[in-house]
Amino acid sequence: MTRIREFELCGARQLATGKLSGTLHLSSGQEAVAAGVCHLLAGTDHVTSTHRGHGHCLAKGAAPDRMMAELFGAGNGYCKGRSGSMHIADPATGLLGANGIVGGGIPMAVGAALSAQVRGTTQVSVTFFGEGATGEGSLHESLNLAALWRLPVVFVCENNGYAELSPVADVLAADSVAKLAAPFGIPARTVDGNDVVEVVGAAREAVERARAGHGPSLLEYVTYRHDGHYVGDAQSYRTKEERAAWAERDPLLRAAERLRALGFDDETLDAVRADATAEMNAAAEWAAAQVPAPASSLTTDVYGGLS
Repeated sequence: MTRIREFELCGARQLATGKLSGTLHLSSGQEAVAAGVCHLLAGTDHVTSTHRGHGHCLAKGAAPDRMMAELFGAGNGYCKGRSGSMHIADPATGLLGANGIVGGGIPMAVGAALSAQVRGTTQVSVTFFGEGATGEGSLHESLNLAALWRLPVVFVCENNGYAELSPVADVLAADSVAKLAAPFGIPARTVDGNDVVEVVGAAREAVERARAGHGPSLLEYVTYRHDGHYVGDAQSYRTKEERAAWAERDPLLRAAERLRALGFDDETLDAVRADATAEMNAAAEWAAAQVPAPASSLTTDVYGGLS
């Protein structure tokens, strides 16, 4: 979780100092979901992500230097500098891609689960999405097909309370995302997404169920993003009081409290953060020194036969 937080903070610093162009969609505050769920996955399992996907990528095993290279548009990033922040992919680690299209990764995960079923493997697919994807047909179609064919896929909703700038109550008729699974007979739970122990407990049951061939599950993790929808968002739709209340429920702070109760001292916890900070700063420094992908390579790997 700390590595995810430090990656996001480092990326924000690169943007603020003009080393990066465009913007970023940061997942600070939501780290427990990515870390807790991916902790249970094998290297051969598959994950699809969202526009806010840095945490999922790191938790699934992606290297921060090659991720940073994508943010910098460098030719030796995971996608040769083409993905930017929102479309990082690494099939070698089972990461089928972050996705700038809301709900776009959901049917891809279902397809990967179908592939595993047809090939007779024990691979599991996990698809991360936000509550805003509940308005996309791809989610409902995927839930139906996954249930119909008992596919080994876990649907993970990171409900951070806002679909871009709109409160969830303005975009979802039901009072919880978990209730959307009922018509398909899919087991579902709503879980505290800022408590990594609770995240792992719920995910373990769903992943084991999928791996055993018993079909899909839906997990709704209630969480909160510390930053706006994107870096630079004025956040006029959220009050300072709301943000302060959620800051007290920071998943890293709560995890630290649990670790202290187990006997870990502050010196140890500070060292973990210092190591993560150094790792991400080194990744950014390396990425900034790489050669940008040339414009002449724009069509490379896009269509067969073109180079």
